Amino acid sequence: MKLGLDLFSLRSQNWTAFELLDYSAQLGVETAHFSEPRFLGSLEESHLDRVKAHADRLGLDLEVGFTSICETSHRFEPEHGTPAAQLRRMLQVARRLGSPIVRCFLGTSEDREGPIPLEQHIENTIKTCKAVRSEALDLGLKIAVENHAGDLQSRQLRMLIEEAGPEYVGALYDAGNAAWTLEDPLRALETLAPHVLTSGMRDSAIWEVPGGGAVQWVPMGSGNVEIDKVAERYAELCPGKAFSLEIITTRTARIFGYWDETFWRHYRDVPAWAFAQFLRRARSGSPYEDVPPGPQGASPDSPAFKQFLVDQERRDVEQAVEYCRTTLGLGRG
Repeated sequence: MKLGLDLFSLRSQNWTAFELLDYSAQLGVETAHFSEPRFLGSLEESHLDRVKAHADRLGLDLEVGFTSICETSHRFEPEHGTPAAQLRRMLQVARRLGSPIVRCFLGTSEDREGPIPLEQHIENTIKTCKAVRSEALDLGLKIAVENHAGDLQSRQLRMLIEEAGPEYVGALYDAGNAAWTLEDPLRALETLAPHVLTSGMRDSAIWEVPGGGAVQWVPMGSGNVEIDKVAERYAELCPGKAFSLEIITTRTARIFGYWDETFWRHYRDVPAWAFAQFLRRARSGSPYEDVPPGPQGASPDSPAFKQFLVDQERRDVEQAVEYCRTTLGLGRG
């Protein structure tokens, strides 16, 4: 199982594509995942060719992606064209870079709360996929739809993939995002496994709070979602797919007030059995309290604190890679 790195993990570094690749190679990962075009710097063919050549020299596989392909999602960016046009463009970028997939997503948990039903967003996402079916098949590429930021539970994403067509649509399994849909990350993996094309891995702490539960993304090995078992099952169920780290360590927890009945207006699609699995995780957890304090006396808005967060981002990535190397046996030494 190859160790990969989603370059969103280094989103605050303001590095060029070449610097991101150099750093990835120094860490000893084997796949660099450009989850958004901004990390590439340009989509000009000559630039993409230079990025590909640099990755080849470093011995890195490449994966690419972009954001929402749902025209009704609040995360969709219409200034870049229709969803299908954007997806077609990124399929060509993937072909140029040798990426077997294009990562994308529906939206976020906010799309559960607006006036448009989640089911309509799902239908619109399927429509976009179907619009580029022939191009994807002709290029021999697949669309990797991510369970993203609390938008879809794994069973919903699996149904989306199977309706669109698993011969050219699959999943990017994100372990941290699963917890943001009141879902146990291990169960989410087992549901999506037949369609998983790549991944976004990070650890989570889940615990109970008055009125509901809390989810915090934490350093690898610090959570209670059995990230080691997730890795073991990923190797068993998704052989040959990259175990790619998307490291986002949050300084505060996200609270889900599920003991208030009004909370469920936006989560009526969550099955009781799935919530029960999440609840067991929460009841086994305790608050995560090991958040680095930052520079003494510095306010959160100060340049010193902002620089601390930039530096902490690299420390978190390096800790995660080291954890994967020493505990999970992944990556190059």
